[in-house]
Amino acid sequence: MTVTAVPNTIRRRITGTLFTSQSLFSAAIIASFTLTPIIAADLSGSDSTAGIPSTLTLLGRAAAAYPLGWLMDKAGRRLGLSVGYMLALLGAVTAVFAILSGSFSGFLVGATLVGMGRAPIDQSRYVAAEVYPQKRQAKVIGLIVFAGTIGAIVGPLLVVPSTKLMIYWESAANAGPFVVAALLYLLALSAVFLFLRPDPKLIGAATEAEETHTDVLAAPARPLRQIFRQPSVILATSSLIIGQLVMTMVMIITPLYMNRNDHSDQAISMVIMAHTLGMFGLSGVTGWLIDRYGRIPLIIAGSLVLAASALIVPLSTNVFVLALALFLLGLGWNFSFVAGSSLLSNSLSANERGRAQGTSDMMVALASGLAGLLAGVIFNWGSILAVAAVSLAFSLSLLGVLFWFRLSRRPAQAPAA
Repeated sequence: MTVTAVPNTIRRRITGTLFTSQSLFSAAIIASFTLTPIIAADLSGSDSTAGIPSTLTLLGRAAAAYPLGWLMDKAGRRLGLSVGYMLALLGAVTAVFAILSGSFSGFLVGATLVGMGRAPIDQSRYVAAEVYPQKRQAKVIGLIVFAGTIGAIVGPLLVVPSTKLMIYWESAANAGPFVVAALLYLLALSAVFLFLRPDPKLIGAATEAEETHTDVLAAPARPLRQIFRQPSVILATSSLIIGQLVMTMVMIITPLYMNRNDHSDQAISMVIMAHTLGMFGLSGVTGWLIDRYGRIPLIIAGSLVLAASALIVPLSTNVFVLALALFLLGLGWNFSFVAGSSLLSNSLSANERGRAQGTSDMMVALASGLAGLLAGVIFNWGSILAVAAVSLAFSLSLLGVLFWFRLSRRPAQAPAA
């Protein structure tokens, strides 16, 4: 198969399938997450356990990232994504039965399975990108990231109707979002299994072979240690990790900070909505900017926008100032995430993307978990000013990585990122 032999209709079908499945998955995750802390506290009888399911989801995602990434390299992207959706479906069904039977341990098992399923599903942006030539990949990654907007809007809207439906069926109301999530996972699984053909790995290999004039599938895959010594991979992974860490740290603590300053739930919702818009709403524009100006300039922009957000957050408790700060926080994350993802994808061959991208996503997940743990501790110690200072330091550290990257390329110039 060559690039010229791949009709655009196939590329569009694959992209549409991944956009649809990612939208369904995002809506399911957000709908079920909304009540997860409440359910955990109710099932265990203690508010102190409210964060355990989210932590296990994160750990499940991190633990499954490499093995399921290996599966995607060996058996193809369609099978890897299908396994991810099956695990998420099994996790949602397990959670439903756990809620109905009052089993806290069963609920934790369900949360872990959903996290494991998320590991390959989060690679959907890479899968969509690899079926296109390199010059178009950033825009496609932006499109798949934009699918998160649908989940952010639709997910919360499903919570109340699903709980009312369970009440109508004379069953546990809180199981409703997980029933809906299971149905959405099933739809996404069906879409991927039926329409993600031919396997994007084959198309990606053909595309890369056309551009590099090599048989990438016949060449041996590099070991992970060698891959993660590559300067462009280090920069890409740093962009993903730092952007996620800063975004998570500030986002998690902002609602608490606003609550402590007597803001209403409506005001908090408005600020989080502005943040969500920054994260996902302009992803298509980000892809266009990367295609026009390059990945490195957008990573620089992401670092600076994240830094600006950290500087603005502690300036005022005014809701519009906080909304601006959280919008910039989301936008800086978007620049770092889309540009970093695009740079990482372009630094890997088709037969090593699953493992390397899975490992990168594992590190991003662990960074997110670390930020979540640190945010409360830092806020308790030094208020929002301390959180902002730590976030600013991390944001600017990305510029340090960029400086190192430029120096590392001086002896032997590599192709432009």
